[in-house]
Amino acid sequence: MSFFGNQFANVVEWEEFRDDMIFWKWSNREIKKGSKLIIRSGQDAIFIHNGKVEGIFEEEGEYQIASEIVPFLSTLKGFKFGFNSGMRVEVLFVNTKEFTVKWGTQNPVLIPTPQLPGGMPIRANGTLNFKVNDYVTLIDKVAGVKDSYLVEDVKIRIVSVLDQLLMKWISREGKDMFNLQANALDIAKGIREDLDMQVMDIGMTITGFNVMSFNYPQEIQDKITKTASYEMIGNLQKYQQVAMTDGMASGNIKGGGAAADMAGMMMGMNMANEMMKNMNASQKPAENTAPAPSASASDGKKPNFCPNCGTKNEGANFCPNCGQKLS
Repeated sequence: MSFFGNQFANVVEWEEFRDDMIFWKWSNREIKKGSKLIIRSGQDAIFIHNGKVEGIFEEEGEYQIASEIVPFLSTLKGFKFGFNSGMRVEVLFVNTKEFTVKWGTQNPVLIPTPQLPGGMPIRANGTLNFKVNDYVTLIDKVAGVKDSYLVEDVKIRIVSVLDQLLMKWISREGKDMFNLQANALDIAKGIREDLDMQVMDIGMTITGFNVMSFNYPQEIQDKITKTASYEMIGNLQKYQQVAMTDGMASGNIKGGGAAADMAGMMMGMNMANEMMKNMNASQKPAENTAPAPSASASDGKKPNFCPNCGTKNEGANFCPNCGQKLS
């Protein structure tokens, strides 16, 4: 009798609760008649008997198992606690909260781009949110073989496919490789939908996904910064002239070296070309756009014959035949 008594449990509760634990299984023990169930805030309790879900209890509180739980179990309603025997079941406690995970690419993702034959090496980071939404699938695929499941387990599953999804959605629809942050929302939306398919088969759903930043190699970032400077100035040739002039003024370009001599020569050639263009433009005569004066306006003479009827004019202002004005 003492053998059975030591197996019986008085309280069924989540004994090893952790914030980063998705579920924990209470198992391999029997429940006796006076046992009680404790469900805390943010937890659901799932009773499993012979691998089948018997009942799901979602309201937090303290319950008497014999009178408040067993009558609602699907196939155990007629179960009667014996004097020395108990009921052997498993109780799966599920954390119902939404989990937030920070993610980051483990290695640079090589995004195909025409500018770089080997691909653009890009790193990215952000956050994602997920939660349990299908208890039957969770039990069938995970809880059936595990006694607990951690957020880290899901994170490993997700990170393993993130590189491929980043490559897919960055490359899709010709995203601008040098301005990915502007397309971050579209990229994140596509990745979220694909990740949801990845975790759906373990009873979970992705409730949120965002990309906080894209990171380029330093040399690429330097080129992006220079390109932005060109756009701000608006004239690449002028920027080269200003940059060289500033370099000489600050002493960064000094004589005596081949690189400095080449830089000076290029600056001189560019400046000479600009001067020639300006001189040619200033020497080009302005086009005469004034209209040519009419013959009648330039000499002021009266016609010898009336342009209306052809009558000969003797210097009169009006035609003596038809009255046409001749001046």
